This record gives sequence, structure tokens and C-alpha cells, in this order.
Amino acid sequence: MKSMLTLMITMVCISTQAQEVMNFTLPNSRDGKNVSLSSYSSSKAIVIVFTSHECPFDNYYKDRIKELILTYMGSVQFLLINANMEDQESVEQMSMHYTDLSAPYLKDKEQVVMTNLNARKTPEVFLITPSAKKFIVTYHGAIDDNPQASADVREYFLRDAIEKTLAGQKDEIPAQRTTGCTIRKK
Repeated sequence: MKSMLTLMITMVCISTQAQEVMNFTLPNSRDGKNVSLSSYSSSKAIVIVFTSHECPFDNYYKDRIKELILTYMGSVQFLLINANMEDQESVEQMSMHYTDLSAPYLKDKEQVVMTNLNARKTPEVFLITPSAKKFIVTYHGAIDDNPQASADVREYFLRDAIEKTLAGQKDEIPAQRTTGCTIRKK
């Protein structure tokens, strides 16, 4: 009985343990230069947004993503990642999308980062906190509760998670279900 209880406690601890993100290096579609996660280790937080330019949900969120980037410029680094394999999601097409943002737009055509984070949809976000040469996911999921109508948003999941992180709150931030387009695995 005691060993069964120990096993159950161990399973609970493993399931609630924060996800660590491995360092990665991906090419930026804008200039072809490589961008590494480790180069942002001094940031207070990093937001990775898996995105597409063909998914209607991504287009609904485009202005909200821009607003978040502008709001948190200087304290939170945003990285947009496209892991889609379809021809219309090519690097050439990527270089024409999100041209007015200061955030890197990275290509993950080998789907390494997508697999590491277990990203499944676009737009799906991961809030990462650098800590002692590690990168820990503190929130992942939806940006907010209304993908189609920004005026009707009642819960700002990502914004609230960023605010808690910047305030140093260590509370667990529950994941929120992402609504969007499935990223097809290669």
C-alpha cells in the first residue's frame, strides 16, 4: 500500500512540474539570420506565438498580437514561429507577412520547436520565463477568450499571465484551450 501511495504522489509531482524548453536556433524569415532562444535569457519573459498566415484565426488575432508586442516592448520578447509545411506557408510568403512588427518571425519547417513544446494549433502561445540558464513555460494556450471578435473579449489569458510573471507572482497559471487551425506534422 505504501509503495502505491508513493507512486501516486510521484505521478502527481511529475504532472504538475513546469515544462522546460530546450534552447533552439531558427532562421528569421525577414533577414535569414539565425535567432536563438538563449539570446533572450536576460528578458523578463518571452512569448512564443505559433502562427500562420493562411489560418483565419491567426488573421483575427494579428492586430491583437501587434498590440501585445507594442505594449510589452522592452520587457517581454515576442517570437513568432511558423511550423506549417504547406506551400502557401513558404519562407517567401512568411517574409511578406507580419512585416510591420519588430518581433522575429521564425521558420520551424523541421518542426523541432513545435515538437519540443507540443504545439498543436495556430495561434497557440507559450509564455516562457528565463531562470538560471533554463527556460520554463509558465503559461500556454489561447491569447484570450474570443478569437473572432476582439471587442467581445472578456478574459485576456496571455496578458494576465504576462502581468503575473512581470509582477513576480509564482502562482500556477492554468493552460487555456487554444482555438485555431491544426499544425500538420510532417
